[in-house]
Amino acid sequence: MNILQKILYPFSLLYGEIVDIRNKAFENGLINSATFDIPTIVVGNLNVGGTGKSPQIEYLIRLLHHDYRIAVLSRGYKRKSTGFQLADINSTAEQIGDEPLQFYRKFKDIIVAVDVNRVHGIQQIKKISPPVDLVLLDDAFQHRRVNAGFYILLTAYDNLYIDDMMLPSGELREKKKGAERANIIIVSKCPIELPEEDQSRIMKKLNPGLNQTVFYSSIDYHNSVISQKNEISITKLQEYEVLLVTGIANATPLVNYLENKKIQYRHLKYSDHHRFSIGDKERIYEEFMQIETEKKIILTTEKDYVRTFSEEDDQVYYLPIKTKFLDSENDFNKLIYNYVQENRRNS
Repeated sequence: MNILQKILYPFSLLYGEIVDIRNKAFENGLINSATFDIPTIVVGNLNVGGTGKSPQIEYLIRLLHHDYRIAVLSRGYKRKSTGFQLADINSTAEQIGDEPLQFYRKFKDIIVAVDVNRVHGIQQIKKISPPVDLVLLDDAFQHRRVNAGFYILLTAYDNLYIDDMMLPSGELREKKKGAERANIIIVSKCPIELPEEDQSRIMKKLNPGLNQTVFYSSIDYHNSVISQKNEISITKLQEYEVLLVTGIANATPLVNYLENKKIQYRHLKYSDHHRFSIGDKERIYEEFMQIETEKKIILTTEKDYVRTFSEEDDQVYYLPIKTKFLDSENDFNKLIYNYVQENRRNS
């Protein structure tokens, strides 16, 4: 621990005990949890941000949406609206949040909703006609008022929850034993080539329960960057100078990817879910104009593009990503399908 962590450590102990008391209250029935007669899958984490929840939600949508009518329910982080909101063609990031807007724009055949009160959100979703077959709960691992049917816990390869500490000296939202609620643990953002000995080392550290399954995934980058009207292949992008603009929790994998592809870039880094002001945009374009070559673009993440730059000119591009399992993808898919099928029969 560094000096600041040592100073904050007593507060971490206090915070951990408060969260622990809350969790025990739910487990002992002192605080009610709602259970629904519809399959509910939670995707979440113990650490604060940066584990790849959005790509994992999108993976589940791609896996299931041809067979089931899906609803995705998020809280709509940093939105300016309140209460239950359904996404529609007029929705903005300010109304529903950037990630829900991204889901809605990419998948036209699903329901996307936001509600801080997840119980109320599911109740409203169940009123939709035709009825929804299952609900994906985005970033709801700590939302104990919903007793979900299936829990997927993400932990980043370079920031495993088992190595972290409670807030504020670390980044854990609750104690490490909270991982016991997970049916599946996914070690996300792994190197594409992860030797078996490294997987075994991580498995030993995580020490999963008998009823838990551990998977390993990486980020699968698209082979082109995309603007409103144009695409540039990654190989061609090596001929450009790039102004990289990010407002995400962990830009390191993207930076490493650009460096591995020998792409020249300058990086303007902002905090997670940053709302780009007029001043921010002026700074971005001033920096962009300082790049002397004509072959230049502004590159951002898909989340930042949807939130801020989707109405900009064709100088702004984004790089789509997907979750890719290193192995055992079929085993993961089977576990998800089995849960949904069994619980649809019971609903």
